[in-house]
Amino acid sequence: MSDTQTGNLIRAAAPTLDSDLLERARRHRRHTLELLTVCAVALVPWTVLLAATLPSGYQVHHWRVTWVGFDVLLVVAMASTALLGRLRHRAVIVAALATALLLICDAWFDVSLAFGTPEIWLSAALAVFAELPLAFYLIRRVTGMISLVQWPSAKAEACSDEQATDRDT
Repeated sequence: MSDTQTGNLIRAAAPTLDSDLLERARRHRRHTLELLTVCAVALVPWTVLLAATLPSGYQVHHWRVTWVGFDVLLVVAMASTALLGRLRHRAVIVAALATALLLICDAWFDVSLAFGTPEIWLSAALAVFAELPLAFYLIRRVTGMISLVQWPSAKAEACSDEQATDRDT
């Protein structure tokens, strides 16, 4: 079988995507990327301003509510990940990623707020031996699950564009 015949078979086997739907998806992707780029650029001067103006110390009210609330959020994220995983629901990817990010935030805040106190060693140990390994394990599992999904490649999109053009002519 020649390469041309193989290419024709692949094109014939490729699912036909509605060109309007494909164009809408491309437009949404472009707008999302533009929004994220603007936000990232805008965050730079804001971060510099905070670094220059925030006090190095601050007396906090509702400390207990803040940390208990954060830990409740972490428990909900972990329980959601476990439940969705047991149900084999695809939303487990979002829940696992959210859990991983919350674990990384928890490690960051625990360690950074414990600097200069005797609790730094416990915070660092929990971060290094519990929170961060679990977070990276979840991220690794999520990337593994995502790699199993059949995403349309740029080649498949080009083939569907060619098919749409062929139909139109």
